[in-house]
Amino acid sequence: MSEIALAKGPAEARIAPKGAEARVWRIAGRELLWPGDPMIWADISPILYPVVGWTRDGERVGGRHYALGLHGFARFETFRVATSDADFVRLTLSDTERTRAVYPFAFRLAVEYRLGNESLAVTLEVVNPGANRAPYACGLHPGFRWPIGGAGREGALVRFEREERSEVPAIAPGGLVSKTTKSVPLNGRDLLLTDALFANDAVCFLNCASRSLAFVDASGGSITMEFPDFQHAALWTRPGAPFICLEAWTGYSDPEGFDGDLFDKPSMRVLEPGARARHQARFIYRAK
Repeated sequence: MSEIALAKGPAEARIAPKGAEARVWRIAGRELLWPGDPMIWADISPILYPVVGWTRDGERVGGRHYALGLHGFARFETFRVATSDADFVRLTLSDTERTRAVYPFAFRLAVEYRLGNESLAVTLEVVNPGANRAPYACGLHPGFRWPIGGAGREGALVRFEREERSEVPAIAPGGLVSKTTKSVPLNGRDLLLTDALFANDAVCFLNCASRSLAFVDASGGSITMEFPDFQHAALWTRPGAPFICLEAWTGYSDPEGFDGDLFDKPSMRVLEPGARARHQARFIYRAK
């Protein structure tokens, strides 16, 4: 199926059924999402479900091992378009024999996009239609162009809504959350973006105080991420690459040395039979 085109005033977006991934977001002709590059990072804005981050060696449920990989499987599955309008689309995915082989739970996952004149809202809805409790984590991982304008990469920063801890978890081999921490050069609520900051993978603000942050380009343009329904935020790029990911998560990678059940993994949420949960973030572009 071809991509779904959304339009609202000066804004346009295109959403792919595969992975329910936003592939284009532009305002007044300004391209905001990075276009993807298989030589650097092939994704554009993947949906993370039913885990966020890396697993130590797959996941364990009830004494059995399941080969659930990085960020889960939603980004590889083709979603069904349930509802669409000029500025809105809802895409859905349900469990199959293939998904149950790596995640032995019934689920219904919906991804909704609502386009505004200066914004793109993304909502993840998780439903447990099964007879058993189901653990899950979900997240958003969009990559935005860095720089947005013509001023170059140097001088860009992320400004948090509130002051955050300057010590964040180090990333252990295999992408796991280390027991040790590293310092990040926060200046009040501002974090200057440099390649050195990302030399050892993502910068993860777990259980952060803020529920919004803004990527401020050296040209003065900005993209704000409001994430009221997510408790963790992360920043990521590959050193020298022309993008910055503003990520919102409900969960995170396995802690270093963790070998417990998926139900016991830190920050996992659990849905009772018949229950549902919704998690929304909104991205807002300002030219200056």
